[in-house]
Amino acid sequence: MLLRAHADMYAIRRFEEHIMRLFLRGEIAGTTHLCNGQEAVCVGLGYALDEDDVVAGTYRGHGHILARGSEELRLAAELLGRVDGLCGGRAGSLNVFDPTRNYIGSFAIIGGSIGAATGAALALKGTGRVAVADFGDGTTNQGYFFECLNFAKVYDLPLVFSLENNGYMEYTPIGNVTARPDDLAGRAEAFGIETERVDGMDVRAVYEASLRAVERARAGEGPQFLEYRTYRFVGHSRSDPGDYRPEGELERWQERDPLTLSRRALTDELGTPDEDIAAREQEVDERLERAIDAALASPFPTPEELEVLS
Repeated sequence: MLLRAHADMYAIRRFEEHIMRLFLRGEIAGTTHLCNGQEAVCVGLGYALDEDDVVAGTYRGHGHILARGSEELRLAAELLGRVDGLCGGRAGSLNVFDPTRNYIGSFAIIGGSIGAATGAALALKGTGRVAVADFGDGTTNQGYFFECLNFAKVYDLPLVFSLENNGYMEYTPIGNVTARPDDLAGRAEAFGIETERVDGMDVRAVYEASLRAVERARAGEGPQFLEYRTYRFVGHSRSDPGDYRPEGELERWQERDPLTLSRRALTDELGTPDEDIAAREQEVDERLERAIDAALASPFPTPEELEVLS
């Protein structure tokens, strides 16, 4: 499992690096938000879910879409605005979705995912399926965050609240604007929702905690809340150099890069040869090169095709 998880996290990291290069070349219009450093949450949570479960994500959602099994070519084509994209080239980075994988949307509105996932969980109650709301720490100061927590608990919805706490609300350190920033999960506990605080840089810790929460929700034990402590290695968006970070903070977190931790566990704990890891990474690199080339070769939608899509 760990070698596959390492390869999947590596694929997300390399995909995001490709997207950044394409953006800098002027191939991607608008903006884009990358998840470098947060891959362990995408993969560990994804492994805990069934295909029939439903996920709602944020504008920083590329990793979660890929973890749901969406095709790299089709996601890249969507970000490039091409006709072979998941949404025909119309959604771009901020609003992409893939109903074939039960990924019901990346939401540009802060916390929009929790409203969508709460509604999905209401529809799924009693079916054995689970909905997941993935969101960032900035959402925890929104009014509908508390409304959804309350609603989900009152109706015992099969909903997993997945908080990726990377320490920054866009450009603002969470402690500057939030009471008790060291315990955001406590906000869910106030509603009587079962919570876990998780090392979001360790894919095995993420998977194990996510699986426990998903199984409880699936068994009818009501909503669950997971706070993954993680960190983004890039700026908030493509135009953000991250100059507001304290000196040395990024480097300290990079020492716990999810890929570094998984590689170390593979070699030191499991005895996996370096050549095996390198071979899997090379397979990923070659696959992504083909996907990006194919996405770039995809045409832009014609006005007639856009009309049909609308």
